[in-house]
Amino acid sequence: MAKIEIYTTPTCPYCHSAKALLNRKSADFTEIDVSRDPSLRDAMTKRASGRRSVPQIFIDGQHVGGSDELHALDRRGALDPMLAG
Repeated sequence: MAKIEIYTTPTCPYCHSAKALLNRKSADFTEIDVSRDPSLRDAMTKRASGRRSVPQIFIDGQHVGGSDELHALDRRGALDPMLAG
C-alpha cells in the first residue's frame, strides 16, 4: 500500500472530500493538520511548490495536488494504481 500524506485544516470542505474519497478506497493516510502550527504549513508549502491551500496530497512522496486533482485521478482510473503502490 502506498504512503499517503494529506495536509489539512479541520474546517476545510475540500479536505473532508479528499479524505472521504481515500476512506472509500480503504486507503490508510497520515493527516497533518496545519491550522495551529505555521511551521507545518511552511513545510507543506515548500513540498507543494508554493501552494498554500489545503488539502495538499502526497502519494509515495509525489505531490498529486489538492482535492480536485485527487478526484480527477480517480475519474481517469489513475488513482487505484497509485494507491496500490
